[in-house]
Amino acid sequence: MARARATARVIKHPGVEDVNVQQVLEALADPARRTVVRTLAHSTTHLSCGSFDLPVGRSTSSHHFTVLREAGLLRQYYIGTTKMNALRTEELEVRFPGLLNAVISAADNEAASKGG
Repeated sequence: MARARATARVIKHPGVEDVNVQQVLEALADPARRTVVRTLAHSTTHLSCGSFDLPVGRSTSSHHFTVLREAGLLRQYYIGTTKMNALRTEELEVRFPGLLNAVISAADNEAASKGG
């Protein structure tokens, strides 16, 4: 019997023209999601979902990544069975100049004042 052919996993992302500031700000309102964005902003590589130390369970963590992707903040892709995450920095800078940098700076300041 022939083996089923493996198909590439495709993850849907909104076009940058479809991203609205309301959805971006709502996604960034949650501290766990800000942690993901801040971590990616300071990383030199794309990161897997499992590499984040979030104070929530796996299903809640998965939900946070979905919210960030659907808001247009993340680009996700698979390497084998590992889901990787990249911040859509350049695209968001064109769409909302200065917004992402302002949020990351504010999150950095907040973390520094809490000792993290």
